[in-house]
Amino acid sequence: MKILYLHQYFNTPSMSGGTRSYEMAVRMVKKGHEVHMVTSKRNTSCKRRIWREEIIDGINVYWLSVPYDNKMNFYKRLIAFFIYAFEAGRKAIAINGDIVFATSTPLTIAIPAIKTKKKLKIPMVFEVRDLWPELPIAIGAIKNPILIYLAKRLERWAYSNSNEIVVLSPGMSEGVAKTGYPIENIHTIPNSSDISLFQLNKKLKIGFQNKYKWNVGDKIIIYAGTLGEINGVEYLVDIANEFIEINNKVKFLIVGDGIEEQAIRNKAKIYNCLDNNLFLINQLPKNKMPGLYNLSTIATSLFIPLKEMEANSANKFFDTLAAGKPIVINYGGWQKDLIEKHNIGLVLARDPKVAAKALNELLKNDELLSIMGKNALSLGKSEFSRDKLADKLINVLESYA
Repeated sequence: MKILYLHQYFNTPSMSGGTRSYEMAVRMVKKGHEVHMVTSKRNTSCKRRIWREEIIDGINVYWLSVPYDNKMNFYKRLIAFFIYAFEAGRKAIAINGDIVFATSTPLTIAIPAIKTKKKLKIPMVFEVRDLWPELPIAIGAIKNPILIYLAKRLERWAYSNSNEIVVLSPGMSEGVAKTGYPIENIHTIPNSSDISLFQLNKKLKIGFQNKYKWNVGDKIIIYAGTLGEINGVEYLVDIANEFIEINNKVKFLIVGDGIEEQAIRNKAKIYNCLDNNLFLINQLPKNKMPGLYNLSTIATSLFIPLKEMEANSANKFFDTLAAGKPIVINYGGWQKDLIEKHNIGLVLARDPKVAAKALNELLKNDELLSIMGKNALSLGKSEFSRDKLADKLINVLESYA
C-alpha cells in the first residue's frame, strides 16, 4: 500500500520528543509498504513556507517550514496548526496514495486528512493521541464559547469522516465512543516500549554521572518531557525541597523545555535546590534517552490534577518500562491501575510532604526497587512491545488493502 501518513510534529531518533510515528512508519516500510510522511519542520526563524524532501530509513519525508516553539502561547500555536493544515492537504493530494493515516495532536490534522480522503476517494484512519478539545478546554486554554463550539464540531467532523479510529488508551476509547462513533471501529494501541533501544545502551549513563559529579551511591529521580502548564513539574521542585532535609543523597534531574521552564527554575532558586539537589538540562534527542534512564533510580510522569489527563499515554511512562526502572506518577487512571496491579512503581499524593516521605521510603528499599524494575521491564515486553503494537496498527491499515 502507498500510505499517506500525516503528522505535524514527526520526530526521528536524532530529535527530541516522541518517535511513535517514526517507529511505526519504519515497521510499515519493513512490511513492504510505501510510506509518505507529510510533516513540518519547527523552524522559529523561517520566513517562507517551503517543502523539503528526504528519505529517512525508507520513509519518504516531506518537511514544511512552519514557525513553532512549545514556549509559544496557545493562539500562536493555533496559527502554526492552521498553516500546516492548509499546506499539508495540498501536498498529500499531490503525492497521491491508497490510504491516509493522520495522527493528532493537534486535532486540526483532520482538515488536510479529510481533504485528502475526499479528493483522492481513499479510506482514512485517524489516530487520537489526546482527547482534543477536552484538554485545552479543561485547562482554560480555550475559553471563547465560539471557539469551543467550533473545536467540538471539528472533533465530530474528524470522527465522522474516519473509517477507523486508533486511540492510545482505554480512556480515550471511551471518550471517542461517547461522541457516538461505533466502538467496533475503535482500536486501542497505546504508546510503546522500545525494549532493544533502552536495554542495549546502559553504558551511556556514565557520561551523565561524570558531568554532574554525583556520588556513585546517590539515588537519581528523573523527569524527562515537556515543561508545560499541564505537566505541573513545579510539584517535583516542591518534593526536592523536602528532600534537602530528609535525604541529601537523592538528586532530582529535570530534562526538557517548555513554557514553564523559567518558573520551575525560579522556584528551585528560591528553595536553594537548583544545582544543589535539583538539576535542569535541555531536552535530549530520543537516541540519548537510554543513558538518562539507565542512570536513574526512578523515573516520573507528572500532570496537574485534572481528570481529563488520566487518559494520557505519555511516552515517558513506556520508556521507563523499557529501561526496567520503577515509575512514579501523581495522577489516577489506567496507568495508576497498571502500577498497582503489576507492582512497577508508586502513585504519589498531591501533598509534597506526604509524597516526599513515601518516595523516600521506597528509595531506602533497594530490594523493592529491584523487583519493581524487573516487573516494569516484564510488562513492557509482554504488553507494550513496539513490534507487537505496530503489527496491530498495520493490520488496521491493511484491512483496506
